Amino acid sequence: MMNNPPIDGLVEKTNSRYALVCLITKRARTLYDKRAVLLEDSGIKAISYAAAELYHGKIFMVEE
Repeated sequence: MMNNPPIDGLVEKTNSRYALVCLITKRARTLYDKRAVLLEDSGIKAISYAAAELYHGKIFMVEE
């Protein structure tokens, strides 16, 4: 269960929980493909890193 960043704070940055899951999953896949070695060495999972990026404003959702 993800406690940090808080799920409520993440949902506020998107329109819905579905959008949140799609955004974080897409970013985590990109991170895993590009930085698999770096993330494994640090012990941080790609999904946690992607959630932290969204929470801190490093990534954001753009509506089409």
